[in-house]
Amino acid sequence: MAGPIPASGTSPSAAADGDGAAASWSGRGTTASAGAWRRFRRNRAAIGGLFLVGCFTAVAVVGPWVAPYDPIRQQLDGALQGPSWSHWLGRDELGRDILSRLLSGARVSLGMALGASLIAAVAGVAVGLVAAYRGAAWEEILMRLVDVILAFPGFLLAVAVVSALGPGVANVVIAVGVNTIPGFARITHSAVHAVKEAEHVAAARALGNSSIRILWRHVAPGCLAPIVVQFTLRMGTVVVIASGLSFLGLGAQPPSPEWGAMLSTAREYIRTAPHLSMFPGLAILLLVLAWNVLGDGLTEALNPKLGR
Repeated sequence: MAGPIPASGTSPSAAADGDGAAASWSGRGTTASAGAWRRFRRNRAAIGGLFLVGCFTAVAVVGPWVAPYDPIRQQLDGALQGPSWSHWLGRDELGRDILSRLLSGARVSLGMALGASLIAAVAGVAVGLVAAYRGAAWEEILMRLVDVILAFPGFLLAVAVVSALGPGVANVVIAVGVNTIPGFARITHSAVHAVKEAEHVAAARALGNSSIRILWRHVAPGCLAPIVVQFTLRMGTVVVIASGLSFLGLGAQPPSPEWGAMLSTAREYIRTAPHLSMFPGLAILLLVLAWNVLGDGLTEALNPKLGR
């Protein structure tokens, strides 16, 4: 009977076998991806959400260049003017064009949400991967730290972090990112536990691959689907939290055309000039709705058991 395969010093033939196993698993993954894309295309609501997200992203990229007016230029003689042919969405309390401010503010609002979500995804996924794969003391320490963050109400924790760091866009990104880490950590932690004992991971371990190689090449790709779904679903929540902090005066500072800050100044004119608050609020609503619908569509596409 052949002896056990050594844990280190993998032979070229063993390495070739490992690459073959990885290629076989990659082929199955490609087939699964094709099936997920077919299910996603059949979901009209998800396609609509993807289209809206694409539109908002395009506006965030080109908005400042296509805005018809300077978003911070004041014209007091036209203050609180309603929608007209020259100013389609009207003008604010300082005579600034609301459409131009919405187009320019898309970059700030979406940029804050995207930056915070990326921070949370990178940190949370790293914590979940290490905790679940290493186990023992690593898992206990890291997941208890995650539980400590979860013990605080999300929005209040973000307010506390921004209050400590000071108001500003960068500090809002950090605060909301810290607040969002636990969701990614717990999702990744659960997914790694389901994947790390799979046959292809056990084969890679038996062939003597290092822990880092196994973790990033064999375990992490198997956790990608729930992480992507978590990212899209959390983007809507992050947009609301970031806009809420700006609404409280803790985020983007005047005269920055951030949507939450625009809502904050518009509340004083809700009766006399409702268009000041209607359009920024509608923009936030549509952006959050788009991300949530896209996330639901991805959930159904990547998990056939949830299909209609």
